[in-house]
Amino acid sequence: MLLKKIASALMFGALLVTTAHAQVKIGVVSSATGPTALVGIPQKNTVPLLPTRIGDMSVEYIALDDGSDPTASVTAVKKLISEQNVDAIIGPSGSPNAIAVLDFIASAGVPLLAPVGTNAVVLPMDEKKKWVFKTPQNDDLIARALIGQMRKAGIKTVGFIGTGDPYGETWYKVFSPMAEQAGIKIVANERFLRSDNSVTGQALKIYSARPDAVLVAAPGGASVLPQITLVDQGYKGQFYQTHGAALPDFLKLGGKKVEGTILAASLMLVLPEIDDSNPSKKLAGEYIAAYEKLHGTKPATFGANIYDAGLLLKQAVPLAAAKGKPGTPEFRTALRDALEQTKELVGTQGVFNMTPADHSGFDERGRELITVKNGGWTLVR
Repeated sequence: MLLKKIASALMFGALLVTTAHAQVKIGVVSSATGPTALVGIPQKNTVPLLPTRIGDMSVEYIALDDGSDPTASVTAVKKLISEQNVDAIIGPSGSPNAIAVLDFIASAGVPLLAPVGTNAVVLPMDEKKKWVFKTPQNDDLIARALIGQMRKAGIKTVGFIGTGDPYGETWYKVFSPMAEQAGIKIVANERFLRSDNSVTGQALKIYSARPDAVLVAAPGGASVLPQITLVDQGYKGQFYQTHGAALPDFLKLGGKKVEGTILAASLMLVLPEIDDSNPSKKLAGEYIAAYEKLHGTKPATFGANIYDAGLLLKQAVPLAAAKGKPGTPEFRTALRDALEQTKELVGTQGVFNMTPADHSGFDERGRELITVKNGGWTLVR
């Protein structure tokens, strides 16, 4: 039996971060391996920076790697709920993975803090999604900033290419009506898989449509391939990316071919340029310094989504503890209710204000318009 438990833990890449006599149990599911690893690695690496004490309670984190596989995400979530009796779960890393676990989260009544890009995990609000709280910026918040910049730049036509999963599909659903309202015509609409090694066919269709600009809607390393393929085919128009491209590896993998790219994303990318009056600047700097001290490298913004989940729990857990004991349905329900009442909580990337209808809570303070210049990030001036 012992060997079986050890083998099971190894299969999911289990990492335990514990304190003695832990009273609150938090599960963490990330994609530290597989196609979404560039997103999942900084998330897994952030777990040791989460609070190990909240009030007079100690906290235990049980972290599992789903290998970027939605089926493995479901298995991991079931394991955390049935075997570990967790009070909340942070994760999974990918949008398809988060969508896959919604039924199990809701039926168990366990709050999920989802560090994913797609707003489909919280919208439209229903009985399942009321258990989910999203830590990154919603797609529409990012899309409005990009549309505004496109109009300012005189963009009239756009080619769209996104991942053929909830991330890309939701982005198209959000972006296309906004573009139409702004008088911007989408002249090409393509999809690809995160694991694809080539998008030549899709890129040729976009290139032949001759759009003024191209929007790539893809998370992590997948955001690079469509852009460099189009550049290699000779496309000279403006590139836009979503906040899914907000990671150091976008610059490393893309090199000169991503120069001039415009995206809307976290202030973490351009922290030295952010005014000291920004409420998130100090906290973001502290997170970056702590991560760099522990791992010897700066974190991608995806890691900050896990850190902010810890901040949300830090505020909500004491409120829930006043109504129930950790490990009980009463506590988990009270924790969900407390998260929903979050007001003006400063995170690393913005300020959270949750309501029964809004389980993301970021406003314009949660984004910056950023471009790639000389191999680095800088604010669009």
